[in-house]
Amino acid sequence: MELRVLNYFLTVAREENITRAAALLHITQPTLSRQLMQLEEELGVKLFQRNNHSIALTEQGMLLKRWAQELLSLAEKTKWELTEEEQLRGELSIGSGEYQSSRLLAELLSTFHDRYPGIQFEIYGGNSDNIKERIERGILDIGFLLEPVDIGKYEFIRCPLLEEWGVLVSEQSDLAQRKFVTPDDLAGRPLLLSRRDLVKREIINWFGAYADQLQIVASGNLPYNLAALGRQGLGVFLNLKLNCQYEGMCYIPLSPKLESHTVLAWKKNQALAPVTGAFVNFAKKYINRMDHDMI
Repeated sequence: MELRVLNYFLTVAREENITRAAALLHITQPTLSRQLMQLEEELGVKLFQRNNHSIALTEQGMLLKRWAQELLSLAEKTKWELTEEEQLRGELSIGSGEYQSSRLLAELLSTFHDRYPGIQFEIYGGNSDNIKERIERGILDIGFLLEPVDIGKYEFIRCPLLEEWGVLVSEQSDLAQRKFVTPDDLAGRPLLLSRRDLVKREIINWFGAYADQLQIVASGNLPYNLAALGRQGLGVFLNLKLNCQYEGMCYIPLSPKLESHTVLAWKKNQALAPVTGAFVNFAKKYINRMDHDMI
């Protein structure tokens, strides 16, 4: 039984679809199907229940899944420890939005690079949905994502820093002198929001009884563009508090508070490249130590 085939098995178990799993593994569907059948023949058990649209694990398949995860995790740890004896080199690609906790990501990358100067970083900026799509396509290794986000198919580390939500309004707005704004203050006003559906749902929940009075006039994925619209008076921009200023705009927090976590996430049930595995182990220790210091 090869580790490569176990990785194939876990990818199919995660995706529940042969075609999608084959695309992620960069092999043909017939090749993947043949490898799975050979694995079943080698073990003498049926691992999957197959139908026209999806594939599900049998009881024997669930048992193998647990063992395969442990074996691949051990193999990944061994490979990382062996590689660490040499000078680790390569590229790490990370997708991230713009958050206050981005400073933690910057600390992680800088400290990691001090330890392994032969590693280069490729940073992709976008919202959590864009980043997840690129992780699924194998373009990115890791994502720094804003919750709420569907991470059922990911391993992750939650950042201990909280992101605060508020509004950006023109300095000429009647809201500009407020210490905070409430759902009542924003009901019926034109709003500018993130285009992410899960984020919109969080905001709708925050509005509570005033949710039916939301008037969204524009949505997008880049805060600078939406802030420019807000400066022109198109609407009130609901956004995260950031360590930056927009000329002609002022930030006001929400009341009651609305806060979000960020997570560092990577694909579950997948053997990691040495550089990615080393960074994940480093990030876990760094953030766990940070959590301990905050207690």
